[in-house]
Amino acid sequence: MSLHFGSLFWPNSYREPVNYPELSGRLSKSVVVIGGGVSGIICGFELSSSGIDTVLIEQQRIGTGSTSANTGLLQYSNDKMLSELIRTIGETDAALFYRACKHASEKLCDIAESLPRGTEFKRRSSLYYASSPRDKATLRKEYNTLVKHGFAADWWEEEQIAEHFSFRRSAAIVTRGDAEVNPYLFVHAMAEEAVKRGLEIYEGTKMLRVEPNGDGYTIFTSAGRIEAEHVVYAVGYTPEAAGGRWPKTKLHRSYAIVTDPLPSLAEWHERFLLWETARPYLYLRTTNDNRIIIGGLDENLRQPVSSKQELRAHSMRLLAELRRLFPAYSPEIRYEWNATFGESADGLPWIGEDPDRPGQHYCLGYGGNGTIYSCLAAEIIRDRILGIPNAVAPIVKPDRAVAAE
Repeated sequence: MSLHFGSLFWPNSYREPVNYPELSGRLSKSVVVIGGGVSGIICGFELSSSGIDTVLIEQQRIGTGSTSANTGLLQYSNDKMLSELIRTIGETDAALFYRACKHASEKLCDIAESLPRGTEFKRRSSLYYASSPRDKATLRKEYNTLVKHGFAADWWEEEQIAEHFSFRRSAAIVTRGDAEVNPYLFVHAMAEEAVKRGLEIYEGTKMLRVEPNGDGYTIFTSAGRIEAEHVVYAVGYTPEAAGGRWPKTKLHRSYAIVTDPLPSLAEWHERFLLWETARPYLYLRTTNDNRIIIGGLDENLRQPVSSKQELRAHSMRLLAELRRLFPAYSPEIRYEWNATFGESADGLPWIGEDPDRPGQHYCLGYGGNGTIYSCLAAEIIRDRILGIPNAVAPIVKPDRAVAAE
């Protein structure tokens, strides 16, 4: 099943990535990570950095699945606001989860800055604005909740927004400590560094089945097999590949466009990351060469569109939204795509050991913060393997009580 359709932007930034061999024969490791996208690579990076003997297999090439369609925003705020999450899971757990996301964002920023290969990483602030005046009260409640729990945030009224941008909205929250990155470069740079730390990577190696073998598992692949104590499923938006009965995912599709470079982005204050209170929401960012990326228009359909005509109709809607926000710009579409994404009924990712299958772990960072969730997953799975308690693990565990909506 295809995960995206259209012309992708990021792969053009690294046309000759490092190639990894196909697995043949037998291999014995402590952990096998299945999936070479952002989730799998972050997990492989974390495990190998912790001294855990790990191998990663990818059925195609590193970063060619959903990672190529990722728009590269690193934000700790969730699709479900902290004030909303409190109503779902309680104040203590919700605040703990948000702090964990903030920690994950900071960790990813530190990793990106430490990698020898450039990843077009930039630290940014985010402007979360009210889509309509009736959202102002909800947004104010969220601001008060963030401040109450120690998150640095500023409240902007309409006039302050208009002073910094070419559009007006009734109110907005400004949060600090977010970032943007080229996800394709980031994944490849992390993979190269993880190999230096002991991770083995095999491309063109498809997982066929996993069978118990006493103290662990045998993973049968397209041209070999792996004996391992632990299996990590970082299989992106193909949850059926992970098996098990716990993840109850909702798969949708979303759209994005990237413009040609613009002469100037002077009206875009500090290159803030932009998003809104409406659901589904629009989100926008810039690139280091003065392009604009805008995404949204989510639909409750799993399969991406299959025609250029249908894709272009949605792309033009995104372009119209961009021009409404920044009427002084004259952007033209250069890249456009539609891609599958997933979420859960409670807005939280599926992370941790399957209670029915000890030693098999989910690394399914579903939601708008997928890269952040992947970092959380890597730490939770690492701690489980090493026997270290992790306070966030019970919040996102696969068998938590959640309705399959």
